[in-house]
Amino acid sequence: MIRADLHIHTCYSIDCFTSLEEIVERCLKIGIGCVAVADHNTIDGALKLREMAPFKVIVAEEVQTPAGEIMGLFLSERVRPGLSPQETISLIRSQGGLVAIPHPFGRALSPNSNKLTSTEVLSQVDIIEAYNSRTPFSRSIARARELAIEQGKAASAGSDAHTVQEIGRAYVEMPDFDGPRDFLESLAKGTIFGRKSSHMAHFSSTWARMRKTVLGHTSGSSL
Repeated sequence: MIRADLHIHTCYSIDCFTSLEEIVERCLKIGIGCVAVADHNTIDGALKLREMAPFKVIVAEEVQTPAGEIMGLFLSERVRPGLSPQETISLIRSQGGLVAIPHPFGRALSPNSNKLTSTEVLSQVDIIEAYNSRTPFSRSIARARELAIEQGKAASAGSDAHTVQEIGRAYVEMPDFDGPRDFLESLAKGTIFGRKSSHMAHFSSTWARMRKTVLGHTSGSSL
């Protein structure tokens, strides 16, 4: 069995300063044996971490669409942001990737606020993130779990870490796997563990975004 944190960020995201070296050190320290690096609109950090990490790294991406963020996993190429959900899903599928909806109700009180939870979109989805440590509302976490069950989708969990201390706050304990389809089978046998992150974690992301915007964001640079 391995512990997989299936949603983290690196300094290649506009709102994160965490270096790849810090991620490796943290994961080895706390026993995380797999991470899905889902930087915003880029896979550069995930590709580099996969080369250097002594544990499994899933190349993922949080892709911005007009309806919200869609996550692609097991990617080989970046998916351009700004496309429709249908176009984004098609591009993920075209490279053999899996489609996930991260934090489906994570940023709002209303359980019906996310357009990506429509029947049309969910019919094309493989995974629903059932636990996200940065989701502030307990009801939103519960609703995400319910949605995964209702739709018969695999349920994942991730810390959504934008700081190194957040890594491992949510993970799935699951059998080891080899490739996307085997991953889905292992995920279905997994057990989710999670703790909420402090509200202060969001301030670190806001500060990183502001600083990188003002000074100029360079992928991989902590400025």
